[in-house]
Amino acid sequence: MPQAKIGVIGGTGLYDIEGLTDIEEVNIDTPFGKPSDSITIGTLEGKRVAFLPRHGKGHRISPSELPVKANIYALKSLGVEHIIAVCSAGSFKQEIKPGDLVIPDQIIDRTKGRESTFFTDGIVAHIAFADPFCETLCQILYESAQETGASVHPKGTYVTMEGPAFSTRAESRLYRSWGADLIGMTALPEAKLAREAEICYAMIGCATDYDSWWQPGEPVTIDIILSTLFKNISTARQIIKLAVSKIADERICTCANALEMAIVTAPEQIPAAQKEKLDLLIGKYIK
Repeated sequence: MPQAKIGVIGGTGLYDIEGLTDIEEVNIDTPFGKPSDSITIGTLEGKRVAFLPRHGKGHRISPSELPVKANIYALKSLGVEHIIAVCSAGSFKQEIKPGDLVIPDQIIDRTKGRESTFFTDGIVAHIAFADPFCETLCQILYESAQETGASVHPKGTYVTMEGPAFSTRAESRLYRSWGADLIGMTALPEAKLAREAEICYAMIGCATDYDSWWQPGEPVTIDIILSTLFKNISTARQIIKLAVSKIADERICTCANALEMAIVTAPEQIPAAQKEKLDLLIGKYIK
């Protein structure tokens, strides 16, 4: 199977990466089913990159139905160590204008019933998640965004809502009162599962609207979002290209060993089937 150390998960509007050469497309089956779509692997800035459209080509998978376990597992099986995720988001701050970019550093989970761990059915692991995004990769994305001339904010708290409907005005005002900066539907469980898979994960949040809190504004609709988002996509592509060139071959962040002290189940108590199923993730710690 082809290998790539860098993965890109494209959100709404980003269904491919320009500039890839030596392209091959792979279809992967995982113990958690099939990922959102086939994965395109190619060379960008001299590095092998794996691209996965989060919602599938043609945007056919709802945020609540995304096969996130399969997506992360499939990228891990290709050797991916860094994931750059792109998403559209609503802004809770007047200074984060539609068209601005945010590199989030925190998340608030408002999802319901999404499977958010690989560790079930006889094996338990508690990863550290105080800092849910890889600080090293966040810094690379921020610097790359600055180089493009984009209006970019280096930090922000991202509320992950269930969707697919947008927020009520009351919900939007509540999240704003918490000090949150952005709201979207896809950062979780992606970030948690990436951490469990010991993959560095960071996100380019594309602010498309003011959600529902801003009374002078119109309630958010999909046409408003798409119109702003498509303007941001070319910038996101430039950022990805620059970021790929800056990512080091060797990792020094804690993401690379996130499971080292996290697995609490005694090895002899882990069912053989689970050991086999999760060998890609736990094999270096548990035989």
